[in-house]
Amino acid sequence: MNDFLINRRQFIQGASASLALSSLGATAMPFTQAKTYRVGLIGTGWYGKSDLFRLIQVAPVEVVALCDVDKNILDAAGKLVSERQKSGKVPKLYGDYRKMLAENKMDIVLIGTPDHWHALQTIDALKAGNHVYVQKPISVDVMEGEAMVAAARKYNKVVQVGTQRKSTPHLIDAKKNIVDAGLLGNIKHVEMCCYFHMRANGNPAVQPVPAFLDYEMWTGPAPLRPYDGLPHIRWWRTFNEYGNGIMGDMCVHMLDTARWMLNLGWPKRVTSTGGIYVQKDGKSNISDTQTALFEFDGLNAVWQHRTWGTPNNPAYPWSLTLYGDKGTLWASTMAYDFIPDGKEGEKIHKDVVFEKEKYPEDLKEERIELNAAPATRLHMLDFLSAIEKGGRPVADIEQGHISTASCILANISMKTGRPVVYDPQKRQIVGDQEANALLQRPYRQPWVHPDPRTV
Repeated sequence: MNDFLINRRQFIQGASASLALSSLGATAMPFTQAKTYRVGLIGTGWYGKSDLFRLIQVAPVEVVALCDVDKNILDAAGKLVSERQKSGKVPKLYGDYRKMLAENKMDIVLIGTPDHWHALQTIDALKAGNHVYVQKPISVDVMEGEAMVAAARKYNKVVQVGTQRKSTPHLIDAKKNIVDAGLLGNIKHVEMCCYFHMRANGNPAVQPVPAFLDYEMWTGPAPLRPYDGLPHIRWWRTFNEYGNGIMGDMCVHMLDTARWMLNLGWPKRVTSTGGIYVQKDGKSNISDTQTALFEFDGLNAVWQHRTWGTPNNPAYPWSLTLYGDKGTLWASTMAYDFIPDGKEGEKIHKDVVFEKEKYPEDLKEERIELNAAPATRLHMLDFLSAIEKGGRPVADIEQGHISTASCILANISMKTGRPVVYDPQKRQIVGDQEANALLQRPYRQPWVHPDPRTV
């Protein structure tokens, strides 16, 4: 306990942490309880472990259980966790998350599985009495998201979404000292983009499922594709069967950041066009080119992604840009630049905060996003603060749902070829029966789609 208090004091004294905590407000003030949180993780791949390790760094936790359908990844994760956590114990290992939830009393469950599993696992974890940290996007269809929000409220648990841009120190600074301070003036247009060449493609042959992978359980409620190699990392994201493409993966971050910075709710209307324009070879069925327009009152937010060609601004290949009548703000996970309109005012530049000296173990972690680690640590602290105080975290499930669903609506617009207007009160797209049918995907038996009315 004493070691924990010392570590917490050192953390708060860090310049970046102090800035972020004060900027986030009262809900992000350090939690005070001395309890050790019992934690479980579903999905022990790359980002699941990354989230768990960030939590271990900032809070007294005992990781009691891990779950993954890939036995090799699961065993390796168990060893790594035993080396990271104070007790030195290897958590109990499971291949079925339902058994993990049934056999262990936990306080927190982290979910780092592919998108098509987020809804069922979040709702089941809530029903089992746990607070949940779930990765973005929260769902693969809009009704899943509605059910997740309903379950969080029904069981009165905190659900934090992994949209950690809201806890990114330099972006918190940009919101406070650029946007909220009025340096941009009247903001009436937002542009968001991703030009990373991140669309996995190819034509791997169908092959036998390896003995260490439960492919049936990996697929779960999604369509059962012929097995053509390990789906981990980027391969599964290239198929609409498991997610919503780059729109669902990358736009959700930037749209969520824009909504947070500008205090925006649901878009009034969403329009999108795109498809596979260039990378026509290979099995991938997600768009390689897409533009979306999110219309808010007096403001438009435009998204564009291309998985080919060059970015329009090489310094900001995945970013958002806020345009005001007094200036422009470019912002990304790596930096921000404020450019005043005219001769008055000064340009302002801030870079991402790294904490390599404070957390040297980060440098040894495989595939870690060093730029995102400080943000995730702050995100975890905000999550714990909300648990203790009974409030809503900075990335509450409802906000995660709005950002996720808006991106899904963009894909529905692209598919139907017309704008969509979603009524969140009635949970339907206004005046469009065909589009309404796309709000809920069919589940593969025996899995049952969650219903927001009965979770």
